[in-house]
Amino acid sequence: MKQYIVDAFTEKVFAGNPAAVCIMDEWLPEDVMLDITRENNLSETAFAVKEGDHYHLRWFTPGGEIDLCGHATLATGYVIFRFIEPELEEVHFETLSGRLIVTKKGEIYELDFPAYRLNKVEVTQEMLDAVGVDIVEAYLDRDLLCVLKSEEDVRNFAPDFDKIRNLKDGLLLNITAPGSECDCVSRSFAPKLDVNEDPVCGSAHCHIIPYWATRLGKEEIVAYQASRRGGTLYCRSKGDRVVLGGKAALFSIAEIFLD
Repeated sequence: MKQYIVDAFTEKVFAGNPAAVCIMDEWLPEDVMLDITRENNLSETAFAVKEGDHYHLRWFTPGGEIDLCGHATLATGYVIFRFIEPELEEVHFETLSGRLIVTKKGEIYELDFPAYRLNKVEVTQEMLDAVGVDIVEAYLDRDLLCVLKSEEDVRNFAPDFDKIRNLKDGLLLNITAPGSECDCVSRSFAPKLDVNEDPVCGSAHCHIIPYWATRLGKEEIVAYQASRRGGTLYCRSKGDRVVLGGKAALFSIAEIFLD
């Protein structure tokens, strides 16, 4: 079985967020897909099967299946556009988060994703202990979003993964602040899914972009994920939807040998 590794939300390899992509004729057993994911040891491996006019897409972390993943969706769209159906300019996916669309616009791949509903919550001592710096505001949906005072607080954040894993609120911890060369900067942590830091997390921006669109009073947001690898997202807030745009770079094509 062929497998592609694509660096998403970047124009060059060794940056952005790497995802493995397998486009299959039929589904493998779930335990085999999880074994492949753990063997890859990336934050996400995407599996897709063509069903009529769309693809059924599933995402796995080393800790199990997840309901939404931006960078692996972008990577899957990139593989389909480049290698599977190059005549397409739009690909539709059925997922655990409903119908998702990836549109090719030159070098940019745009993802149309559902926005999470931000529920403002009290900043607790547990949150402060896990983050280690002052938290301006905190919001909760699937993830916990903590707004920090400065870009330097985000970039210099030294995570304690045990404390983040033990946070009772949120699947991921996302931290964000205003950016100096973009609208916002952020970092995302998912030790509950056996992914300590997600280098560039698309689904996290389904929390981050609605916050900054409201805060800044603008629909179009340029976001930078300030991990070691780093990545840029060109985003639009559309009410209950978020458009996440980014580039992609192919790292490798490999053959997986299954019994």
